[in-house]
Amino acid sequence: MQRDLHAMSATDYDLVIVGGGITGASTAWDAALRGLKVALLEKDDFAHATTSGSSKLVHGGLRYLVNGELKLVRESLRERRIWENVAPHMVHPLPFVLPTYGWGMKGPIVLGIGLALYDLLSFDRNWLSDDDKKLPGFRRVSKGKALDLMPSLRRENLTGAMIYYDCQMFAPERLCLECIEGAVEQGADAANYAEVTGFETQAAMGRGVRVTGVHVTDRMTGESVTVRGRVIVNAAGPWADKTMAMADETPARRLIRSKGIHIITRDISGANALAVQSAIGGHFFVIPWRGLTIIGTTDTVFEDDPDELGVTAKDITDFLAVVNDGLPGLNLKREDVIHFYAGIRPLVDTTPQEVPGVETGESAKDAEKKDSYNASRAAEVYDHGAEEAIDGLISAIGGKWTTSRHLAEQVVDLALKKLGKSAKCETHCTPVYGGDMARLKTYVVRAQKRHAHLAADVVENLVNFYGSRIDEVLATADERQGERETLLRRLGPENATIGVQVVHAVRREMALHLEDVVFRRTGLGTAGHPGVDVIGQAAELMARELGWDATTLAREIAETTRQFDTIPGAQREAAE
Repeated sequence: MQRDLHAMSATDYDLVIVGGGITGASTAWDAALRGLKVALLEKDDFAHATTSGSSKLVHGGLRYLVNGELKLVRESLRERRIWENVAPHMVHPLPFVLPTYGWGMKGPIVLGIGLALYDLLSFDRNWLSDDDKKLPGFRRVSKGKALDLMPSLRRENLTGAMIYYDCQMFAPERLCLECIEGAVEQGADAANYAEVTGFETQAAMGRGVRVTGVHVTDRMTGESVTVRGRVIVNAAGPWADKTMAMADETPARRLIRSKGIHIITRDISGANALAVQSAIGGHFFVIPWRGLTIIGTTDTVFEDDPDELGVTAKDITDFLAVVNDGLPGLNLKREDVIHFYAGIRPLVDTTPQEVPGVETGESAKDAEKKDSYNASRAAEVYDHGAEEAIDGLISAIGGKWTTSRHLAEQVVDLALKKLGKSAKCETHCTPVYGGDMARLKTYVVRAQKRHAHLAADVVENLVNFYGSRIDEVLATADERQGERETLLRRLGPENATIGVQVVHAVRREMALHLEDVVFRRTGLGTAGHPGVDVIGQAAELMARELGWDATTLAREIAETTRQFDTIPGAQREAAE
């Protein structure tokens, strides 16, 4: 996967996609599989924002049943199964413990009815070739068993628990990248750090304008180019309305941006996830992940620039209060937080838009209190040509990680219609880049035998991150004479990541900054600071590949380690 904006500016594309998160990545993968010539542009690194800032769940959305969103739940459950099939190394079953209290709305009868409907809507959940991926139906356990599973549960009125199943991603940022790599393998072109700054347009026949391309600034060099396409797809996630505004000063759709933070702590729940209700902060999940526990997420309206997103010390303190209220026996403290991260959910704002001279019925005070928690996670594919006379532009807005593949399918269907072409979607039955294997456990065992010169945990880690492509990664160690021994070493004694992963990320996966490798190619930093020595070794390997001088090397290390600190927020927090 090579980055070449000059070559892209000299190519005519069927589809130019703005945004390298999972929506843009899935759209590129789908379109390329259907034979379209595709370009993908991302202003930062691939999967740098919402895509990597998720709870790492692929789930049906049990709580959406309360809102009566049966169609969204069914769509999500179907897509959950598809992700298990096409990304077997990335998506795995996860049991959830749902405590029951009393005999009312939170009791076993009501929750049992809801979970029975959830299982009914996922009637196809076990249409899978790998038996290890199959999901059992829900079951009820006693109060004693519930406390055995999670001793910190609130005990007052506890009547037991329900256990149901959803799925979890090992590394959402890698799964997104694999969709992009799959698209590139089919002929697509992609570039990160390529910021779209405007649209190229021409007068359309009859009325309005036609978008014919995008103006792009190369954030690595400062150069500007134009990339042209017959259809442009806005898949910019939290920036989607800002991207729309480049074509029309009054965006056709508004977004509610919902900030969600997560904290990572020690293992507190074993193999089971836990769904908890807090009286002071809504529901949250306790999720086992790589031997640690993710707790998340918050859900608050975020009205600042999405580029300014971060986690403040107050964010963590406030969320710990919610967690300790929901799990009073846990008593988590700030020093128990190993790592933290944040993401923004881009939700479609369905409140009436103000029209001059027309009363909408929404007061200014109400407008300030957008509800992100109860806002729908449904997506929308918006054709600007049909409603605004801005032809050639499609926006994909809203949605959730789980349903991103299906959203992309709808986008490509519309794009093909505009292009006067026809081709069936294949992403529901095509393995992602690295997903071509029968049974994951069997593949891991065979890979460990094939690479017996490497430690078993190193090989398992490679399979987790690269799936069936691990031999291609390891082959990078043999590309230059004398590198093999060095590149097959661990970066740290307690770390399963080896040097070749860093070099492969630079040579094959478009990693341009140290944080690209640490957070989105290898996962070195996604579970907390891996240590100064580990980051230093990764930086040295990148420096040799990219020709960094001492100043650049020091800056890259500083900018990466800064990601492990909370952002300054004292003044803003004091004002609130």
